[in-house]
Amino acid sequence: MRTVVFDLDGTLADTSQDLLAAANACFRDLGEGDVLIPEQDAGTALRGGKAMLTLGLERLGRYDAALVDAYYPRLLEAYDAAIDTHTFLYPGAMDAVHVLLDRGYGVGICTNKPERLAEKLMQSLGVRDVFGALVGADTLPVRKPSPEPLFETARRLGGDPAKTVLIGDSVTDRETARAASVPSVLVTFGPSGEDMAALEPEALLHSYDALPDVVLRLIGQNP
Repeated sequence: MRTVVFDLDGTLADTSQDLLAAANACFRDLGEGDVLIPEQDAGTALRGGKAMLTLGLERLGRYDAALVDAYYPRLLEAYDAAIDTHTFLYPGAMDAVHVLLDRGYGVGICTNKPERLAEKLMQSLGVRDVFGALVGADTLPVRKPSPEPLFETARRLGGDPAKTVLIGDSVTDRETARAASVPSVLVTFGPSGEDMAALEPEALLHSYDALPDVVLRLIGQNP
């Protein structure tokens, strides 16, 4: 079986505002108020919790790697408590997923979000059951850009890891696909969309309407 594997944050859903709120909860604990700005820092949010903490502490002139590590569990706690307040699925994402399923592709998620939080978010959004597999940052001993989480997602879907395509929104996703020797499709409608062309993926995706045909071109169709 050929498979289509999606990143989550910034690819299937815009999670940036809830992530930024969790980081700002940490900065309030430090007595600094809301340091990160939703309109300005969404791209950093989609690179993960430690990236947000690093940016905020640098902005304050207080960067310390130990402080980032110390507050990361607090960030996850705050995020867990309000994981879907502002998060939304990108327009057309689930329509495209259903078309892919109708065409016989296995469809799964490979994310660097902790598995438990990814599962919780997808359940909250009401779409977890649509995806045949979900591999998170801590599902395996390694995470993206190692190719192993991508391979594992394809295997859990009953697919051939060599016949998959990764849909993502970051240099991490591009490097993961390259390490796996499979094509990548990077979306341009996220906060960092203007930077995706420079990563030279096999395809850029400007709208989910085009995804089924892009997948067909890149990996063919199932028998």
